[in-house]
This record gives sequence, C-alpha cells and structure tokens, in this order.
Amino acid sequence: MYPGAHAEKNPEKPAYIQAATGEVVTYKTLDDRSNRFAQLLRDRGLKFGDHIAIFLENHPRYWELCWGAQRSGLYYTATNYHLQAPEVEYIVDDCEAQVFVASPHTRAVAAEMRDRMPRVHTRLMLDDAIDGYELYEDVLSGYPAEPVSDQLEGSDMLYSSGTTGRPKGIKPALTGQPVGAPNALGGLTSGLFGFTEDSIYLSPAPNYHSAPLRFNMAVHRLGATSVIMERFDPLEFLEYIEKYKVTNTQVVPTMFVRLLKLSEEERNRYDLSTLTSVVHAAAPCPVPVKEQMIEWWGPIIHEYYAGTEGNGFVYCNSDDWMNHKGTVGRAILGTIRIVDDDGNELPTGEPGTIYFEGGPQFEYHNDPEKTQSSRNDKGWSTLGDVGYLDDDGFLYLTDRKAYMIISGGVNIYPQEAENVLITHPKVADVAVFGVPNDEFGEEVKAVVQPADLSAAGPDLERELIAFCRQELAHYKCPRTIDFDPELPRLPTGKLYKGVLRDRYWEGRQTRVI
Repeated sequence: MYPGAHAEKNPEKPAYIQAATGEVVTYKTLDDRSNRFAQLLRDRGLKFGDHIAIFLENHPRYWELCWGAQRSGLYYTATNYHLQAPEVEYIVDDCEAQVFVASPHTRAVAAEMRDRMPRVHTRLMLDDAIDGYELYEDVLSGYPAEPVSDQLEGSDMLYSSGTTGRPKGIKPALTGQPVGAPNALGGLTSGLFGFTEDSIYLSPAPNYHSAPLRFNMAVHRLGATSVIMERFDPLEFLEYIEKYKVTNTQVVPTMFVRLLKLSEEERNRYDLSTLTSVVHAAAPCPVPVKEQMIEWWGPIIHEYYAGTEGNGFVYCNSDDWMNHKGTVGRAILGTIRIVDDDGNELPTGEPGTIYFEGGPQFEYHNDPEKTQSSRNDKGWSTLGDVGYLDDDGFLYLTDRKAYMIISGGVNIYPQEAENVLITHPKVADVAVFGVPNDEFGEEVKAVVQPADLSAAGPDLERELIAFCRQELAHYKCPRTIDFDPELPRLPTGKLYKGVLRDRYWEGRQTRVI
C-alpha cells in the first residue's frame, strides 16, 4: 500500500499525469525519486518525527517530496504558494522545518525567506536555484534509489488558521508503523467512493489543500493513477475527463457552479461516461446547484463533511441527499453531538455547536490552549461549526461559530485581515466577515470605522485593500470595504460582528452557502 510495492508489480504504470502537458510519472520513477529524497533527508540528519516544508505550485515533482517524507517517518507541511513571506516565515518556523523546498514559481517569496528561516539548514529549489538554495535535481542525483533502512509512516502536518492570531498546525500522532500500513482514508476511498487500482482520479485543486493532498496519496497507495490539473478551468476539466478516461474526481461546490455556467454546447461537448464517482466537500453546496449536478451526471455524487483535524467524518450519497436535501450526511466516524453554549446536549432539530464523540484525537502544534478549547469536559471535539440533526441522524450546517469564511472551498479566518488593517493609521476600528457571493459561496468583506470619517470613500478603500495585500495572500483580504461611523461594540470592547454581518445576509435561511 505504497509506491514501492506498486513499482515492483507495475513499474511502468502511471502513478500520476500532469493534465496540461501529459507528462507521465511512473510508479518506478516515483519510487526511485522518493527513495533518493528519503536518503537525502536521512543524510541531512532528519529522523523520525522531524519536519520539512514544501512551498510549490502543482509541480510535477510534488509527490516525490511527499512520499520521500512519508516513507521516512517525517512530518511534511504543504504550504499555500499564494502566501506572502511573513505568512510563510511564520509557518516554516512554527512547524520547526529543517528542510525547505521551493521552485521558480515561488522564487520571489523564497528569496525573501532565505535569511528568515533559522531552523532550516537545507534550502532546495527545483529546476533553477537562486542564491542561497541548492539545485534539487543536482543534490538528489548523488543519492541511491534504495529505501532507507528504517522506513516508517510519516504524516502531513497542515495549517488551518485559527479564529484569533496566527494559523495553527494540525498535528496527528505518528503511528510508528512500517511504511505501507493501512490507514483510514484508504478504507474510505475504496469502501465509499469506489476507488480501485484501476481508477483514474482527476485532481483539479491545489496540492497543498488537505483533501487533494490526502486523496492523491491514497490513490498512490492503491496503485491507481492521478491526473493533476495545475488549476481548475471548467471546460478543461470536462476535456480531461474524456481525454484521460477519468473514473473518479473530487471538487468543491464553486467548481459545480462554474461548470453549470457553461453553455449547453460546452457541457455536452465531452464524453463523461467513464465517471463512476464524484466527491465534493470543503463547503456546503447550495441545494439548487446540487440538484442540477445530479440531474446532469446522475446519482454518482458523494458528499462529506470533515476537517483537516480528522476528528470525525460525515457522509452521504446522492440517494440519501435527495431524500434529505441540504444535508451534509450522517456520521460514519465519530458520533455527532449537538451542544448549546452551556455544554448541554440539544434535541433533534435544534441548532448548536457540532461535536464529535469518539473520533480520532489531534492537537494544534505549539498551542495547548487552542487544543484544549476544541474539547469539552466530556472529551468531545469540535471544529466550531453550528448545525442540527434531523430525525434520521442527518446533519445540516447553519452557521460557523467563529465567523470563518469559506470562499471557493478555501477556509479564510477574518482575524488575520483584521490584525493587518487595524494597524493602518487611517483605521480606527475594523470588522471582517463573509458576505454572499453567487459563485464562490462567500467573499471577504470589511467594514471599517475610519479615523477621519471625511476620508471614507473609494480612494481609502483601494488604499486599505492594497495595504492588506502587502502582508497577506490576496484571497484573505477584503474584496470590498464599507465604512461606518462607529462599529457596534459592548462596553467590554466585544464586537457585535453578528449585527454587521446580518445586514448582508438578510432574507437568507442560513449563514452558510
């Protein structure tokens, strides 16, 4: 259940294909290269439980880095390549990475990072190294394509922003099992979604996201083939299904929306008959959108609700969803408990904070307080979402307790933008939250109390957005800014953010899309 086993059985079988170029990486190539990288890591002193950071686009050599770390018993932090240097600097330092891998695509930030990573002793760059970085291919060629002597299962350690302050690494416990040991996701992909060694899996999302990262790794455990898109384009997505005879794929609801906006001629241009299962997650799907997708593709659409934390897993197929429209499914890992603000369990139909009982444990790296705050006194854990159960045990999401924004399936925590904007000299107070967007579900909105009300207007709006983008990835920054003479705060200083946000969600049944 890992590339080495498949390299022995089917060495020339494609492990993955780069969709746009058609570049094929076989299981033998993936195995050899990941072995060489594992040897490099051992030679540079990394041992079981140590960390590396990967800062790449959907590069053709992404997966050898992941598998090199995975088979070495290491943690690997796949980092969003849209982030700015201060964001990357924090993550690399916090995860205690000793090795940092970049590419020409991330060259600008990598150059800034060169002297800002005191824990990192090995800086590598694919394809064309800049000053301070070793050329990855040259270094790798000096190591044998043999497995290291102590192959043990490692793990990803991904960062999911908190409601306050900086993002936190979600750190699963390492099992210490030999590489290739079965894991839970392998059972889910096979048992629920019908993945087999003959599957062709189309991955249209960034590799650094938890779902595409983990699903592609699961594909490689099965000995199936992944097709990797550099970025999502609806027409190219359909073209690749036909071209590569795709059987399985995973999307976010925004992708459904963009597919449905294609013309009838475009939607019917390609043969999609090879598709056997389509998985969607990361954000609730609007009921009309999902109805149209099931009508178009048939009852092959599966949905799940889970977090990078892995503390529970909720699932429904198309038939269950059609009978419980709007649901995200029933729990198949952990038991759902709906709890009020006083910690009391609520009856069926009443919304409250969603907890999982009996699910896998996790911790937030270097933040025991945040780890503790995700549990209640019974040991149940939560992601902070709000919802309710129906009489059949199906879960419905109604809100996000922490005002987290999900735009196009990407989690955005408003505190990060608020922390930047409040430092601008023309800002007296600020609130950031999500507002409806027909394509992306939500978009980032800021409401600013200006230090000088007469300065409010389009010029200040542009200035503040540009200011935010100097510190944060653009998608985390407000797309628009409204101005208010005074933000609603309690005498204690607590912001009534709900009062502000409700203005933009008036007339909607729920505050998630």
